[in-house]
Parts: sequence; structure tokens; C-alpha cells
Amino acid sequence: MPLSPSKKNFNLSAWALAHPALTRYLMVVLMLLGFTAYFQLGQDEDPPFTFRAMVVRTYWPGATAQQVAEQVTDKIERTLQDVPYADRIRSYSKPGESQIIFQVKDSSRPGDVPNLWYTVRKKIGDMRQQLPGGVQGPFFNDDFGDVYGVIYALEADGFSYAELKRHADDVRQQLLRVADVAKVELFGVQDEKVYIEISHKRLAQLGLDLNQVLSQLGQQNAVESAGAVQAPQDVVQVRVAGQFQAVEQLRAMPITGASGNQLRLGDIGTVSRGYVDPPVVKVRHQGKEVIALGVSMAKGGDIIRLGHSLRAQFDRIEAGLPLGMKLVQIQDQPRSVANSVNEFVSTLIEAVAIVLAVSFVSLGLHERAGAAALPL
Repeated sequence: MPLSPSKKNFNLSAWALAHPALTRYLMVVLMLLGFTAYFQLGQDEDPPFTFRAMVVRTYWPGATAQQVAEQVTDKIERTLQDVPYADRIRSYSKPGESQIIFQVKDSSRPGDVPNLWYTVRKKIGDMRQQLPGGVQGPFFNDDFGDVYGVIYALEADGFSYAELKRHADDVRQQLLRVADVAKVELFGVQDEKVYIEISHKRLAQLGLDLNQVLSQLGQQNAVESAGAVQAPQDVVQVRVAGQFQAVEQLRAMPITGASGNQLRLGDIGTVSRGYVDPPVVKVRHQGKEVIALGVSMAKGGDIIRLGHSLRAQFDRIEAGLPLGMKLVQIQDQPRSVANSVNEFVSTLIEAVAIVLAVSFVSLGLHERAGAAALPL
């Protein structure tokens, strides 16, 4: 049974042909909106991804691997099993150190992951008193998934590591002011240490005990409150001076022996300033030891726009560096992404042009795309 005209379905093509002016207007508006939205899209090499893993690390100097496993690792593992969405727990115990990799289920929502990490910290903090004395930590790391799309190397000739680190901190502060920069991490920093090397043979000759020397060092360099003086209009804090300000003061510190005789620390040992040995991380660029600065982009940012901003800031930073110090870019993700986007756009334009050309040749430039056969 044929349908009456009032019951026919809506025909979009017929409506567009019946309203040509409005159709052209909507096409132009939609094209302009799409063109504008294209340049406002966030651009990055990899899509944002939520890492559902956390590393819990604990130190117990002097303990064996079995002691660490039984008294530290096992207790933390049992606590982590009560965390919601707990999936996998992998642990590694070695002398003086425990490392646990805790993973939550993939079914957990990305918005819930920060609350899960807070729950982990809270539960382990509540059972912290169950760990043996002398344990350092636990320490948590849940942001190792950051991607450093831009990496700089700070090179220096004739500068110490301490001076290089001071300038690297200044460069880091300037990079953090750039829009869309989430974090700037330093790699290859060598922390300063003061080394006191005392010979046990020398201590035996002088009748001294190493524990006595360490105890006197701790008492001299301790930071303690000495109270406060209540003035009519203010409260004045009283501080006891005596902290070491230089290596020479440490060498001149008097050490009292068992018989009451006093010697200087420099007379019974060697006091020197140096760096952590062996170094934790060292970075080299073109054969030179450098400090690397990794820049990560904020979520939802535009990596190409970030690259333009960093290049402008790079010129200002380089102009303010002292003679003999140079900032070099060793990784440029914005340039790689820009090349990939340009290649995609050119390929898309070529594909559209080929499809249109084939369509016009097949259908004919002056022919109607279709015709309706009407009964006579």
C-alpha cells in the first residue's frame, strides 16, 4: 500500500536543494569552525596515558637480604594487599634495600588513581611503627611516567660541579616560567659531601675510640633550640652557635681523648670536600660531563606551541650564561611532531585531490551526477 505524502520520511537532500542559500551558509560556517578548531587541537607525539604503577622503596642499612625480606618487604606487601583495585605486587629484596612495584587494575578509572596513591601512603604510614628501628622510608614514586619531550645539556669549561648545579637551577627556574611546562628535572647532578677519613691504627695509637669521635662530632654540629627571650614588644629567639661553616672549622674541631688530652680532628684524620662516590647518575654529551634538563609538557598542551616558546626562552637563557658555559638542545620532540603533522597534512591533501580528480573524470565535468526517470 503506497504511503501518503504526509507520512514520508524526512529527506535531507531534498531539503538542502529546496533551501540552497541556507545550505551554502551552513557549509561555510561549518568549514570555518572546523578550520579554527584544527589549529586549537592539542598536539603531542603520544596520547596521555595514566600509569597505574607505584614504586615503594625502603632502606635499612646493615641488614641482610633475608632480614629485609622478612621484616620490611613482607609487612609492606601485606598492607598493600588491602588497597582497593590491587592487582600485582612485585618485590625485590637485597642487602639494605627493599623495592616493591605495586600495580592497580586496568579497570580502575583514571580519575581514581590519585586517590589510590593517597590510600597507599596513608596505609603504609599507619603501619610505619611496625618496621624495625633504623629503617629509612618508605619512599614513594608514582610520577616516573613523565615524558621529557625536550632535553637540554648544560656544558661548562673551567667550572666545578657545584657551580654548574647552581646555574642549572637558575636555568630550571626560567624554563618553568614557560607556558605549558609541567616539570623540569635535572639529571647528572653530583651532590657535595664532606669526607672524614680516620685510620683505626692512628686512633689506637692515640687511645681514642671511633664512637667517641662520632659522638663529639654530632654534638658539636647539632641544631638545638636554646629558648627565647621575651621582650616588651617582641620575642627574640636564642640560638647556640657552633655549626660548621667551612672545612677548616671541621679540621680545627677539638677531640677529647680517654685520658683528657685534646687533639684536632685534622691531626687524627683527613677532612676533604668532594662529591658522591660512586656517582648515582652521570650524563655525557659529545664526551663531556654535563647536567641534563628534561622538560615535560602539561596535559592537554600543544607540543608545537611549547617548542616555539622554549626556543624564545632558550635565546634569553643563553644570552645570560657566563663565558665558558653553554646550553645545548639534545632532544627536540616539537620539531619531530611538526614534521609528522606536516607530512600527514600533505598526504591528506594529495589523497583528497586524487579522489576529486578521479571523481570528476569518471562522472564528467558537465554532466549531472544523477537523473530521475519520470513516467510519461
